[in-house]
Amino acid sequence: MEELSIIKVGGKVVEEAESLKKLLDDFSGVAGKKILVHGGGRSATALAAKLGIETKMVDGRRITDAPMLEVVTMVYGGLVNKNIVAGLQARKVNAIGLTGADMNVVVSDKRAKGNIDYGFVGDIRAVDANALDSLLSAGTIPVIAPLSHDGKGSMLNINADTMASTVAVALASKYKVNLVFCFELLGVMKDVNDPSSVINEITPSEYEKLKQDGVIEGGMIPKLDNSFEALRKGVSLVRITSANDFSRGDCGTALRL
Repeated sequence: MEELSIIKVGGKVVEEAESLKKLLDDFSGVAGKKILVHGGGRSATALAAKLGIETKMVDGRRITDAPMLEVVTMVYGGLVNKNIVAGLQARKVNAIGLTGADMNVVVSDKRAKGNIDYGFVGDIRAVDANALDSLLSAGTIPVIAPLSHDGKGSMLNINADTMASTVAVALASKYKVNLVFCFELLGVMKDVNDPSSVINEITPSEYEKLKQDGVIEGGMIPKLDNSFEALRKGVSLVRITSANDFSRGDCGTALRL
């Protein structure tokens, strides 16, 4: 089965000129078929502040009311996405920028109100793997923003990690999918202040112990939960690593069942 690399990047990696340049250089060099999924939360927060729109977060998740939905749609689907696409085109990579609404590739349901009303945040209902495969087969590189739609005319904000893992699962029946999450750290670490403490490999049983011992906590837990769920649903390999090293296959933390 042909390999497909899905790279998810976020934070300052896609929002600062020098780190974005290195990312695009490295991504351009990734062989074979590939997809880039990006975030852009810091840029959204900065633009919201300029517009006098308050940013509200709960457990690291953005509350997306109507004004904030306009901001994230502009920033994720416009500013960040098109800067990435333009940079890839300059490197002779024929990229196409997408939200979930484009080609109907990702349809979501607005999250039901519970103890917290997240507003216009979506839970993914379906991914059109055939549509994405048609782009890949045509030699086009999808660059996917963390935005979806509900099929009724409304855009919805999506967690970028969830977008990447759900797209990876959808394409796992067609490709041997390698999913790489890139961020500022070198991988999953026993001590974030010690670069030599990267955990090279984690299995589900080891993950449970690391949680019990308090080594893995906070925002890393949903990232690893998503990762192991993707593996159980057919993704071949999930790696968590630094954005500076993602093009190397031996870096960071590999997750395996």
